[in-house]
Amino acid sequence: MTQNVSAQDARTAPDSNPVSWQTQDDVLLITINNPPVNALGHAVRVGLIAAIDALEADGSVVGAVLTGGGRAFVAGADITEFGKPIAEPGLNEVIDRIEGASKPVVAAVNGFALGGGLELTLGCHARIAHPKARVGFPEVHLGVIPGAGGTQRMPRLAGVEIAVELSTTGKPVSAARALSAGIVEAVDEDCVAAAVARARELAAAGEWTRVGELPSPNVPEGYFEAAEAAIVARSRGQISPLLSLEAVQGGLTLPFAEGLKLERDIFMRGLTSDQSKGLIHAFFGEREVAKIPGLDPAAKPRDVARAAVIGAGTMGGGIAMCFANAGIPVTVVEQTEEALERGLGLCRKNYENSAKKGRMTEAQVEERMALLTGTTDMQTLAEVDLVIEAVFENMGVKKDMFTRLDSICKPGCVLATNTSTLDIDEIASVTERPQDVVGMHFFSPANVMRLLENVRGAETADDVILTAMATGKRLGKVSVLVGVCDGFVGNRILHQYLRWASILLEDGCMPEQIDRVWTEFGMPMGPFAMSDLAGLDVGYRIRQEQAATRSGNERYVEIGDRVVEMGRLGQKTGGGYFDYIEGSRKPVPNAEVTALVLAESARKGIERRDFSDEEILNALTDLMTNEGAKILEEGIAMRPVDIDITYIFGYGYPAFRGGPMFRADAEGLAASLERIEAAYARTGDHAWKPSALLKQLVAEGQTFEQWSKARAA
Repeated sequence: MTQNVSAQDARTAPDSNPVSWQTQDDVLLITINNPPVNALGHAVRVGLIAAIDALEADGSVVGAVLTGGGRAFVAGADITEFGKPIAEPGLNEVIDRIEGASKPVVAAVNGFALGGGLELTLGCHARIAHPKARVGFPEVHLGVIPGAGGTQRMPRLAGVEIAVELSTTGKPVSAARALSAGIVEAVDEDCVAAAVARARELAAAGEWTRVGELPSPNVPEGYFEAAEAAIVARSRGQISPLLSLEAVQGGLTLPFAEGLKLERDIFMRGLTSDQSKGLIHAFFGEREVAKIPGLDPAAKPRDVARAAVIGAGTMGGGIAMCFANAGIPVTVVEQTEEALERGLGLCRKNYENSAKKGRMTEAQVEERMALLTGTTDMQTLAEVDLVIEAVFENMGVKKDMFTRLDSICKPGCVLATNTSTLDIDEIASVTERPQDVVGMHFFSPANVMRLLENVRGAETADDVILTAMATGKRLGKVSVLVGVCDGFVGNRILHQYLRWASILLEDGCMPEQIDRVWTEFGMPMGPFAMSDLAGLDVGYRIRQEQAATRSGNERYVEIGDRVVEMGRLGQKTGGGYFDYIEGSRKPVPNAEVTALVLAESARKGIERRDFSDEEILNALTDLMTNEGAKILEEGIAMRPVDIDITYIFGYGYPAFRGGPMFRADAEGLAASLERIEAAYARTGDHAWKPSALLKQLVAEGQTFEQWSKARAA
C-alpha cells in the first residue's frame, strides 16, 4: 500500500505531497520526493511527521526506512525560509519525533545528505549509505551553524574531531570517509534493501541507539585551543566557523536538551549577523546573475558541439582544459609546433598532477587529452561553433586575428575574445559579422577560477549573449554579463584601488601594512602580493606604453617601475614588493624596497605620515563603492549584484561580506559618500569624483539594492 500526506491533514500544504510511504512486508519505506534536492521545506516536515504517525499506528510493521527520491537523500533546508518565521513543525520537532519513535527508523542515505539532511539521519537509529553518497554540514557557507542538533549529536556519534571538521569547513565527505568516521555503519550499493534488513534486525533485538542519549566524548587537553587557532588562520574574519566550534565545545559540558538550546541560540546569532546576510545574498546572487533581462524571448543559445582556442599559453591552455573538462572537443591553435607542443604538454602535466592527487584517474587524463586537438593551421577552424581568441593583449594583434577568423569561420560561429580590458566594439569592427562577436573573459588560472565575465558589444546578438552564458554554465563557471569599457567591471575597479594603494605608499604606508589590512578584511592576498604573483613586468610594460598619453594632471607613482628596474619582477624571480623564500609563497618584507619607498617620498618632497588600518580600509573600499556606482550609472553592469558576484568569484572578495556593493549598503552609503567627497576636495583626483548615482541615492535615502529593485519593477 502506498500513501501520501493527506490533503486533509491540517498541517499539510494543500497541493504538496512530497513524502510518501509504502509497506515492504513488515517494514515501512518512507520516501522524500521534493525535487530537485529534497529540501526540507514545510510540506516535507509535515509529511515526515505524518509518516511517523503512520509507523506508530500500523501494527503490521516493525520499523521504517527513510530515504530520498532521485539522486539526493536531503540536500539541506529550504533556504527561502531563512529569515522568516518557521511554520510548525520545525526540523527539531521532526527529528525528535523520529528519534523517539517506538519502532526503529533506519536512514538509507542514497545521495547527498547535507545540513538538515545529515541532521535528519542523526535522528534515525542507524544509517546505511550508498557508495556515492556524500554527507556534510555546509551551513557555515551561509553564515550559520547546524541548527537541528548537528553540533550536539555528531560529537556523540562519531567524535569531536569529525564534528568540528564538518561544521567549521562546510566540506562534505564521501560515504567511505563517513563509514570510517562512524557516521554511517555500512555502505551498500542497494542501501535501501540493506536498511530494510537492518530495521528488521533492530526490531528483532528490541533495542537500538538513540544518538541524543549517547554520552559526550572525552576531548584531549588543548584540542579546542588548537582548533580555534587553525580556524582563525583560515577563515580570514568569517565568524560562522567559530560559532560552530563554540556550539560543539559548549554542548560537551551540558545535558543534551540544554546543548540543543545552546545550539539554537548560537544559530540565531549567526542568522541575524551581517555576515549571514552577506552569504545569503551571494548564494542567491550567483543564481540572479544568470538571468538577463531585456533579451528577445524567442532567442535561444546556439549549439556548441566543437570549440577552438587561439593561443596555447597559460591562459589559452587553461581555457582549452575547461572545454575538455566539460566533454567538449576543442582545437588549440598556435603559431609554431614548438609553442603548441609546450602548451599541450602543460595541459597534460596539469591533468597528471590532478591524477597524482587522486582527483581523477589515469583513464580520465587520457579521455580529456583526447578531446584536445592541436594545430598550427587556422583553416581547420572552418567548422567549429565557437572560437575564443586568447592571444597577446594588444589591439592590433587582436584585430588582425579577428580579420582572419572572419574569413575562415562558418556563418553562425561565435567569435569570442578573452581580452581583459580592450574595446570589444573596436575588435568587432574589423569583421563582417559584429553581431557574432562577444567577450568571454576568463580569469587565470582559467581551469580553476570560476568567474566568466561575458562582455556584450553594441551589436552582439541576443542569441550570442545566451550562447556565451550557456557555455559558461556548461564549463562550470559563474557567468556575469557586462558592457564595454576599459577593464569592464572587475579590472576597472581593480585598477582604481591598486593605483591608490601605490599612492598610499608614497604618503606614508608600507606594502606589508596595506596587504595586512586587505587580508584581515578577508581578501585572499593584498594588492602588492597579488601584483607579485601576477608578475610586475606585465604592468610595467603597459605603463611604459601609456606614458606618452598620460595626463600631466594625474598623480603617477614610480615606485612600481623602480622595483621592476631593480630586477624584482615578483614571485617568478623570488621577489618583487616582497621576498619569497624558496618553496613558499609567503611574502616577507624586503629592506631594499622599504628604502626605495622612503627615498621616492623624499624625492617628491612628500611628508610621510602614519595611516591607521581604518583609513587604509576605507580608502580602498570607498574607491570600490564609488567606481561601482559609476559602472552602474553608465549601464556597464546591469545590477549591483553583478558587481558583487564578479568580485566574489573573480577576485576572492569575501563572500561573507556579500560583495562590494552589498557591503556599501550595509555599512551606509551616506558615510561612504562623505569620505569620498572629502577625499575629492583634498586631492582633486578623478578617482574620488563622487558618482552621480551615489549622490542621488544618499539624497533619496536609498540603497543600491532598493534602486535596483525599483528599476526592475
